[in-house]
Amino acid sequence: MNFEHFIGIDVAKAKLDIAKAIDGPVLKVANEPSAINAMIKELPRPKSALVVVEATGGYEKALVIELVEAGHIVSVVNPRQVRDFAKALGILAKTDKIDARVIARFGQQVRPRAYVKTHEKQGELDQLVARRRQLVGLRTSEKNRQQQADSKAVAKSIARTLDHLRKDIRRIDEEIRKLVQSDDQWKGRAELLKTAPGIGEVTSTTLIAELPELGDLNRQQISALVGVAPFNCESGTMRGKQMIYGGRKSVRNALYMATLTAMRFNPTIRAFSERLSSQGKPYKVVATACMRKLLVVLNAMVKENKPWKNPETT
Repeated sequence: MNFEHFIGIDVAKAKLDIAKAIDGPVLKVANEPSAINAMIKELPRPKSALVVVEATGGYEKALVIELVEAGHIVSVVNPRQVRDFAKALGILAKTDKIDARVIARFGQQVRPRAYVKTHEKQGELDQLVARRRQLVGLRTSEKNRQQQADSKAVAKSIARTLDHLRKDIRRIDEEIRKLVQSDDQWKGRAELLKTAPGIGEVTSTTLIAELPELGDLNRQQISALVGVAPFNCESGTMRGKQMIYGGRKSVRNALYMATLTAMRFNPTIRAFSERLSSQGKPYKVVATACMRKLLVVLNAMVKENKPWKNPETT
């Protein structure tokens, strides 16, 4: 598709920086609904521009949904891709901040894949999954306090709080289950994902809610988006090291827990893990590699709409 304009948007928790041209001024607006809607009205007509938005751990979601609803073609990109692009062109030093104009130029020259419009109930599912994660975090904190509580009164208070959290998590789980089951596409995707050993209810719903791009990107893109794609780190005294960087932390955390189970019970991931361990790789390196492999397999399953198959059955 031919575009007349390339717009870059740098997203932060409280504000948005918008560049309507690669060499134009940068407009700053608040990252809140009324300001977003007002900004969208000032953009070029829908489908005449590619709007490139930097993925920033979820702060971009409301913006992207509003842009898509308004008819704009949007691409959500990983900050690491933009930084590598800018450094390769010599327009960004190692420690320089990516700005909206750099993002716009990335869109013009790379033409990243357009964002796929998500389900109309996506926002509700996102919030339920995020709330569950918050409650689990609170439960973990209370359990830690319980271990250190010497006072009987404090211990009883913590026990009451834990009981309340347990019931609240159970209620949220039921709401998530009903919402997923109410939609044939979500229900089918959840059932497909759970055919992979290691993927349970929590991981499948997290992927549906917070990684709707699953199945629409290639293996390198999906790995970069989640933040499990390795990159070389050769700074100062560090040479030949690889690290993972950025991406969607909530997805990565859920995938990590699933990977620990898969390393024990998933034949393909277990064999891969054992091979890397036999080569003397550190445990964290093995776990990260297994996490990346599991994600790539899940991405292929969704793309081809095919359930998991163990090697001996293929």
